[in-house]
Amino acid sequence: MSTPVELPRWIDVAVLPAFNLALALAVAGLVVTLVGFDPAQVMALLIKGAFGSAAGLSYTAYYATTFVFTGLAVAVAFHGGLFNIGAEGQAMMGGLGAGLVALAWSAVLPAWLMLPLMVVAAALFGMAWAAVPAALQAYRGSHIVITTIMFNFIAAALMGYLLVNALKEPGNMTPESRAFAESARLPGMHEALGWLGIAWPKTPLNLSVLLALAAAVLVWLGLWKSQPGYAVRAVGFAPEAALYAGMRPKRLVLLAMAASGALAGFVGINEIAGVHGRLLPDFVAGAGFAGIAVSLIGRNHPVGIVLAALLFGALYQGGAELAFEINGFSRDMVFMLQGLIVLFAGAMAQVAAPLLGRLWQATGGRRG
Repeated sequence: MSTPVELPRWIDVAVLPAFNLALALAVAGLVVTLVGFDPAQVMALLIKGAFGSAAGLSYTAYYATTFVFTGLAVAVAFHGGLFNIGAEGQAMMGGLGAGLVALAWSAVLPAWLMLPLMVVAAALFGMAWAAVPAALQAYRGSHIVITTIMFNFIAAALMGYLLVNALKEPGNMTPESRAFAESARLPGMHEALGWLGIAWPKTPLNLSVLLALAAAVLVWLGLWKSQPGYAVRAVGFAPEAALYAGMRPKRLVLLAMAASGALAGFVGINEIAGVHGRLLPDFVAGAGFAGIAVSLIGRNHPVGIVLAALLFGALYQGGAELAFEINGFSRDMVFMLQGLIVLFAGAMAQVAAPLLGRLWQATGGRRG
């Protein structure tokens, strides 16, 4: 039985993911060549579509904002020893909470009060949706993976029921709520930069990108610079030792999942308050599941998650550009590229570790 390869921290969190990403791109390039496309042209257009213009950069950052929230949600739970598959449903509930607050009070409250209330509601609804599987895990031994998966389906069913039977705008055949008042609309980045005299194209990118960056900083501070965060990581790494040290694993499981659900709930701010301005049934669009890959690629660290989220944002935006620019290049090819990145940087993350370890030792480095 082989033992895990011990690498210096900087190789583990930076060099190894970069090597895996390069390997995934190389294999993707080979596949693209086999189906008759020029991999250099494909990569150039993908990068150009994602970063080559102000509009492309804005769309990349918009997608990345959502992935930061869901990636952080998965990472926080993971550090507590939990595999949270339920970020999709928790994001739906976060959007529901923000939407209900907006529908109730946006017509009478000013934006400076309305928007913080929506943020709080999104966090509380996501937190509450995550707390039930957490309690079942902590006090009844129910497996967190199974319960969070099932809660995704329950969240989708509940959202559909409410939008069809309770919240649907009268006279509208589409299952969506009425539009929120202006006070519940989060300013777009083009508006915010316009206040500073900077011209910027109108895109879905909005000020929730600042909330995502703040969330990444707070997760780092909470997990690595606070006593509760240390306790959560201790329980996740060695639950029996943590119990022996006087920690309370059950409460810490609830804490980790509550924080995870709150982070996933912030997806509703980006989508509901920042873009759509109304409740929709499918605004999450798989971002909760993509967050699992983002967290794995980012090594469950906030800095890595932000970078991985930008990578996935670039794939989403650049992939859309490829579908327009290259005749016959379908979105399925982009999904293939995403799958290869997840395979090499996530599921097979440690395959290259022995090679890098030998190279490190060959250059005179020491393990640790």
